Amino acid sequence: MFKAETQIRVRYAETDQMGYVYYGNYAMYFEVARVEALRSAGFSYKKMEEEGVMMPVLEQYTKYLKPGKYDELLTIKTTIKEMPGIRITFDYEVFNESEELITQGKTILTFLKKDTHRPSRPPQYLLDLLKLYFE
Repeated sequence: MFKAETQIRVRYAETDQMGYVYYGNYAMYFEVARVEALRSAGFSYKKMEEEGVMMPVLEQYTKYLKPGKYDELLTIKTTIKEMPGIRITFDYEVFNESEELITQGKTILTFLKKDTHRPSRPPQYLLDLLKLYFE
């Protein structure tokens, strides 16, 4: 199982009138967390896209337990529980500065050829990097 952590400080523009993180911003937080998680393993989204493969989101699920608040430093724990095939699933847990779980989420992405938009296998170097976490 692959795990990584990313921290994001809540900016004023990301909050609603109550000073809480606007719910739609969690999709952006999840994107930052998954890109940084894969970067921490040595993988580059940019390189993958330059080589003709992209990863659009197919599904997103979010469960809000407590509000994130303006200026809090949030920790997002990202987990990949199984090796990817044509799809890859990321699970997220968001913690506030008091280490309370405030949000849970999941995204399912697929690998597509950039030129044809047809399903693709994941890049082999991604599989090689992740294999180390599943042995």
